[in-house]
Amino acid sequence: MKSITINGSKRESVGKKATKALRNAGQVPCVLYGGDKPVHFNAEELAFSKLVYTPNAHTVVISLDNGDEFNAVLQDIQFHPVTDRILHIDFYQLFEDKQISMEIPVHFVGNSKGVKAGGVLRKNARKLRVKALPSNLPDFIEIDITDLKIGAKLYVTALENEAYKILHTDNTVVCQIKRARAAMVIATDDDEEELEEGAEATEGTDAPEAEGQE
Repeated sequence: MKSITINGSKRESVGKKATKALRNAGQVPCVLYGGDKPVHFNAEELAFSKLVYTPNAHTVVISLDNGDEFNAVLQDIQFHPVTDRILHIDFYQLFEDKQISMEIPVHFVGNSKGVKAGGVLRKNARKLRVKALPSNLPDFIEIDITDLKIGAKLYVTALENEAYKILHTDNTVVCQIKRARAAMVIATDDDEEELEEGAEATEGTDAPEAEGQE
């Protein structure tokens, strides 16, 4: 998985006044969890643009001005309710021998048979949470939809592999091919026409005479 380096400064003061002063200076207060003790640091808000404002998944190298470096993943982020500015970010430290759970984007490839026949691809899950060792975390999960026909559903069980575990129930639908509404209308109109033609044919047929009548 690709990694992004965040250069920051370790902070000793974690009170409200110090935090407010950091934000006023264009800095984002952050906390790194998962190690022996939490590590408080701050970094420029612009440093997080490639990490936060992207559909891709990344690990992070936190490089502090005191020489400390940590491998981590973004755990939680808080935005200002009005301005959408980043208020706070939590990271979780990575260890090569310890599994981590993370949301991974899903990439759909191919042109399904169902879509070619007039169906519509519905993407039920654009990200999936997986658990794996850091070295086994994929950049994305690729799904080939070529063989999916109209009405077909693809479940997470079809994506099982040895590199990582998908943390969703077996009945989770990742995508499906739905019949297009226009196709359903056309099919309904055709059915009505067949019924009308059948009714007209019945009305135009004389009823058989009963045997024995003069």
